Amino acid sequence: MSEQIEGRNAVLEAFRSGQVIDKLFILDGCQDGPVRSIAREARKKDTIINYVPKERLDQLSQTGSHQGVIAQIAAYEYSTVEDILEKAREKGEPPFIFLLDNIEDPHNLGAIIRTANLAGAHGVIIPKRRAVGLTATVAKTSAGALNYTPVAKVTNLGKTIDELKEAGIWFVCADMDGERMYDLNLKGPIGMVIGNEGEGVSRLIREKCDFTAAIPMKGDIDSLNASVAAGVLAYEIVRQRLS
Repeated sequence: MSEQIEGRNAVLEAFRSGQVIDKLFILDGCQDGPVRSIAREARKKDTIINYVPKERLDQLSQTGSHQGVIAQIAAYEYSTVEDILEKAREKGEPPFIFLLDNIEDPHNLGAIIRTANLAGAHGVIIPKRRAVGLTATVAKTSAGALNYTPVAKVTNLGKTIDELKEAGIWFVCADMDGERMYDLNLKGPIGMVIGNEGEGVSRLIREKCDFTAAIPMKGDIDSLNASVAAGVLAYEIVRQRLS
């Protein structure tokens, strides 16, 4: 499936035919009828709209004829948070969920979804804003895991954590300033939070977590790649769930 649709009629038709659009880019200041119709359809579907200068659209364009509108298409359908919880219930297991705080690299997201599948997690939750969605690159990097691991996209990650806490789920985030992950009790229903590649877990999200887990590091550099950190912490959770 093409990752991108360009041009007013094509984008409007994509919305009306029910295609899942991850992100919509519109020329800043453009307010004519067709563009207003596209923006209206986007709001109905709760799609994030980015108003950007012409240089940004030209940079994104693959066809050179974007007409002030570019839509980025999801390669896979999104699930819901309830779908993820239902999967845990079907398996008779305490929920194990990955929550990703603004992962921007599609290769990292694909690798993390692959790890989530192999670690037996019931699903992955990502935010709508400032994060990569389910692009074709993500699908390819996940090596088929997207066929089995539900991914939900939420408007507010903090609010979702609060709601899941009410359902009895504990939260751990990976952060260098936390306790050694081996010293934490990570059994039971758990949500594992992995942060942005550069900035880590945001302060607001970190404060909502019950535990902050530090991955012991002995080398000369100070951090792990986000997808590697996800794998290391996930498998400590797996080890504790098996013991």
